[in-house]
Amino acid sequence: MADAPPSLDTPASFDTPVVQRPMPLPTARGPVSAALLSALADGGGADVFAAEAVRALPATEDLLTDDDLQLSLFCLYELHYGGIDGVDESLEWDPALLGARNEIEAAFESALRGAVHQPERPEPTRSAVAQRLFELTAEDQGPSLSRFFAKQATLEQLHEFLVQRSIYTLKEADPHSWAIPRLTGRAKAALVEIQNDEYGEGRPGRMHSAIFAGTMRAAGLDASYGRYVDLVPAVTLTSLNTMSFFGLHRRLRGAVVGHLAAFEMTSSIPNRLYGNGFRRLGFDREATWYFDEHVEADAVHEQVAAHDLAGGLVEASPELLDDVLFGAAACLSVDGAMARHMFDAWTAGRSSLRQPLPEPQPA
Repeated sequence: MADAPPSLDTPASFDTPVVQRPMPLPTARGPVSAALLSALADGGGADVFAAEAVRALPATEDLLTDDDLQLSLFCLYELHYGGIDGVDESLEWDPALLGARNEIEAAFESALRGAVHQPERPEPTRSAVAQRLFELTAEDQGPSLSRFFAKQATLEQLHEFLVQRSIYTLKEADPHSWAIPRLTGRAKAALVEIQNDEYGEGRPGRMHSAIFAGTMRAAGLDASYGRYVDLVPAVTLTSLNTMSFFGLHRRLRGAVVGHLAAFEMTSSIPNRLYGNGFRRLGFDREATWYFDEHVEADAVHEQVAAHDLAGGLVEASPELLDDVLFGAAACLSVDGAMARHMFDAWTAGRSSLRQPLPEPQPA
């Protein structure tokens, strides 16, 4: 089986726009999410949810792996994205829900900062910041999920991988786009350049989220957003919640820039390996287009993200240097935990999902 990606001409089937609808209301994972989902379903009871959250926060052993609290935060953030089926859209700005979210976020930020080693500071120049980010991403020594995937993953594990990735990738680029109006100058232009590629350069069928939806369909999976939320563990929700948290807070614009820089700088080679794994298992270009596209695109994006986005932001606003480094380190830590979860489960011969995946249907 060939290891090199095929020609990057767009398959005709990807010129069809993908329409995403509000995700279905998920199943509760504890008293906090149960109270929240009840409040969202009937438009009342936000005070009960707030009280449950306040009780749960000091009792949790690890907020970053707490299913109940991470699902609650995920649902609160989803109100700012595509919404949740049957939930009144006015609840996006409900004061009681926002107040409770603020309590969870304060604990979430504390947990993130406690789990992440703050990198050593370089000089606040474009070149020095870019060099430090390349050093930081090169230092990541976790188990290689992508290498395992290329050489050993089974068809069942391929399906699980797509389910895990769907939580973010079916809305790919959206969390980082919150930063666009919060940046200026070189950094803003760099972010728009990256996001223009992510959103298909004006072609709906080439949006990366749409291409990933095509990959899911080629594997016999449902590409509706949120279809598999109940199956994924807290560590997967934490990955997206970290992006949303950074993106939705102007004071953390440095962190969301650092997160995106690290995200782009650790993407190209793994995506080549993921594509190889799909080809090894017999999938054609309809399924591998998403990964092959990222091999080339992210090799360019990593340079723009390191030098012009992150470096440009710090050079213009040196006070944001620590947050840029924190965001990059948080990306590597949280996404690394998600990859380790899958790697550890698969090498131990067990599923990485909370519940069995329904049998995929032939594409």
